[in-house]
Amino acid sequence: MSMVIGAETIAKQETQLRGKIIAYWTVTLLLTAAVMLSGIGQLMQYGGNIELVKNLGYPLYVLTILGIWKVLGAVVLVVPGFPRLKEWVHAGIFFLMTGAALSHAFANDYGDYGFALILPLSYAALNIASWALRPKSRKL
Repeated sequence: MSMVIGAETIAKQETQLRGKIIAYWTVTLLLTAAVMLSGIGQLMQYGGNIELVKNLGYPLYVLTILGIWKVLGAVVLVVPGFPRLKEWVHAGIFFLMTGAALSHAFANDYGDYGFALILPLSYAALNIASWALRPKSRKL
């Protein structure tokens, strides 16, 4: 009987681990896609990026700086290895997204229904979830 209980416990642990890995990759790929696409949009100065930066009072060259860092950060999140660099990327995304929300708040630019605050804060939350769910191979 104890062998059956032990096998059930192992199976339960494997299922939980598998669920955590699926959750990690789902959240991380959503985050990576959002960061990569916004970085490319900033590098191309696509859509309302120019107007957005001007409305917040930042110089246009900030689009190039943010775009490069976002694209590089998105790549680092999905490639294997480099756990210390991944830690830096997660920290950078957190500061970037909370800084974006604060920039909008200080400029009284809340967008429709607070979207200009909600979007970057939701990306910050995705970032925290990705960091918290990361497997052992991606930890220091």
